[in-house]
Amino acid sequence: MDTAPLIHMANQIASNLAAQGEAAAIEQTAQHLIAFWDPRMKAGILAADPAPLSPIARAAVEQLRG
Repeated sequence: MDTAPLIHMANQIASNLAAQGEAAAIEQTAQHLIAFWDPRMKAGILAADPAPLSPIARAAVEQLRG
């Protein structure tokens, strides 16, 4: 699976929510991924190299592991 589009989308979601403050943006980004991404997308982002993710997106993806 090409994870570049998933990384791009996660970064966009995180960027759009960043104005809420870091903690709220992380939580809301994680909730968005949980609610709206299908299992294949979640598995893909979890398997992807996290280096290109923004700090907010990276922290949100880590919450998916939880």
